[in-house]
Amino acid sequence: MLVITNADAGTADQEALDEALAVLRQHAEVEVAATSSPDELDAALAGLGDRTVVVVGGDGSIHAVVAALHRRGSLSGTTIGLVPLGTGNDFARTLRLPLEPAAAAEVVVTGHPRPTDLVVDDHDEVTVNSVHLGAGAEAGAKGARWKERLGSVGVGKVNLGRLGYPIGAVQTAMNPPTLRVRVEVDGEVVVDLDEKVLMVALGNGASVGGGTQLTPDADPGDGLVDVLVASPVGRWARLGYALRLPFARHEDHADVRIVRGTEVRVSGTPFDCNSDGEIDGPFRERAWRVVPSAYAMVVPGPS
Repeated sequence: MLVITNADAGTADQEALDEALAVLRQHAEVEVAATSSPDELDAALAGLGDRTVVVVGGDGSIHAVVAALHRRGSLSGTTIGLVPLGTGNDFARTLRLPLEPAAAAEVVVTGHPRPTDLVVDDHDEVTVNSVHLGAGAEAGAKGARWKERLGSVGVGKVNLGRLGYPIGAVQTAMNPPTLRVRVEVDGEVVVDLDEKVLMVALGNGASVGGGTQLTPDADPGDGLVDVLVASPVGRWARLGYALRLPFARHEDHADVRIVRGTEVRVSGTPFDCNSDGEIDGPFRERAWRVVPSAYAMVVPGPS
């Protein structure tokens, strides 16, 4: 196994890493590569061969490894295990992975590889878990700042960092950006330029921001992406939507639609995109497609 870790991890993460490595080394030969830049990550993956990659980190770490393998053209046929050490761990939650390091490492050695979809955009950039735009991107940016502030309140994973996204969502709902965009899913128009849109989200995984189930029925193995379009533009409608988000009840809102498809195109007024926590933009047009079974993730259950 090739274990990829964050070279800048703190003491608590080092202790968790040691717990995971103790389990992994009981079952396999393990090489550990601590990386802190894309170049270092590329160098570590260059000698992967047919080994399993074990990512020790959060959603950003799994995104970085998958993106690097995609750039190299070596993602197909690769098996990836995940020991979640992030604050959010949303993709791990969708895959029903344990959040404790030793238990997650046990899954790596006793679980089975599950074919896993990938979302790829028209710039050949990847999304592992979720991409959202409009108020979702703004809420993500504000939530990240709250996550950083609150992450130090508590010990290890038992901290308030996971409250960052719900707080960012409520803040954004009070004065959100609205977009005029055309959203097409598999060629069918879901919303057009004549309707104001609060946010659009493409979910390969179910949750964002540490457990907020934005697209609660999304399955990263069904060959489809769940596309949420939210258009509550009145002040009370926006607030009602934001307050439903932390409890995954936003689907009940009259101005929310979720559809599924394999190709998505958004065009119109400028918008930012938040892909797995990385914010980019503004853009006037973006397109995404699902690559089914792009790689394999090790999940709980017998081989």
